[in-house]
Amino acid sequence: MRQPRLEAPAGRLSFLDRYLAVWILAAMAFGLGLGRLLPGLGDGLARVTVSGVSLPIALGLLVMMYPVLAKVRYDRLDAVTRDPRLLVPSLVLNWLVGPALMFALAWLFLPGLPEYRTGLIIVGLARCIAMVIIWNDLACGDREAAAVLVALNSVFQVIAFGVLGWFYLTVLPGLLGLEQTALDVSGWAIARSVLVFLGIPLLAGFLTRRLGERARGRAWYEARFLPRIGPYALYGLLFTVVVLFALQGDAITSRPLDVARIALPLLVYFALMWAGSMVLGRVVGLNHAKATTLAFTAAGNNFELAIAVAVATFGATSGQALAGVVGPLIEVPVLIGLVHVALAARHRFPTPPAAVTPRDTARA
Repeated sequence: MRQPRLEAPAGRLSFLDRYLAVWILAAMAFGLGLGRLLPGLGDGLARVTVSGVSLPIALGLLVMMYPVLAKVRYDRLDAVTRDPRLLVPSLVLNWLVGPALMFALAWLFLPGLPEYRTGLIIVGLARCIAMVIIWNDLACGDREAAAVLVALNSVFQVIAFGVLGWFYLTVLPGLLGLEQTALDVSGWAIARSVLVFLGIPLLAGFLTRRLGERARGRAWYEARFLPRIGPYALYGLLFTVVVLFALQGDAITSRPLDVARIALPLLVYFALMWAGSMVLGRVVGLNHAKATTLAFTAAGNNFELAIAVAVATFGATSGQALAGVVGPLIEVPVLIGLVHVALAARHRFPTPPAAVTPRDTARA
């Protein structure tokens, strides 16, 4: 049975870990400053792509996700897939509640701003498969459960994204007498995003654990190898944040009022999805680690896909693209704050019989 993990005392945390929120906010500010001071930087970074995939963002996400996925105990995944208390709520929250809530909030807060409204709805359709892994790990969530849920989200994303886009932007507004919008997105573009941002680090993490344990044993792998690669997850996170905000620094800083209008429904969305998911996890009897995983996988969004779809469909300078960019501007600080809320909420969940035990001090 997996042992619950306790947060290491603050004094034992590394300097980077202890002030993580500060580093993330500094990375956001640094990226915005670069984008503002060097207006051509964003365009230059945007051109570094292969088949429509941004190489700088892909590099940061792969470095960020690999150490966490290398820590997953893949021999425990079957225990997660047999737990309907986790899988069923996750599918309902991600593919029914989340898109519907974002649709309602977009129309409620931005009724006269169709471009921003459409961009928010697209963000709501893109369920998280990448950065949620790092938030979950920081909050002592269940790594194995996170691996299963993001894999499920990936499959559903390829199958359902285009259909849900058609429903929420064309069919439902038509039924309600609201303005309709067309969304032209290829299934391959979605599948490519899933393969790059989840498939590559997942395969690398699986092979690393399998081959490392076979060559040197599990004790060496977990006690010696994982602590060496763990810090790179946070380095990758900070690099990704800098690149994201450098790409759109000029657009964000030149339209602060528009950013604020887009940010308000996003704040409400993250608060409702995360808190509602944590409560639901407690009600259905999940432990703290699995309820945390449920909450972060339900509240997070795949902003890489949302931005790519908005840019491809409406253009890089469109309001839809700006709404997609504001997504991580709000999501990053909000979810790092919710990491601390999740850690503080542990006493509200029953303690498993085995112990009052580890936060992996060699954390990703």
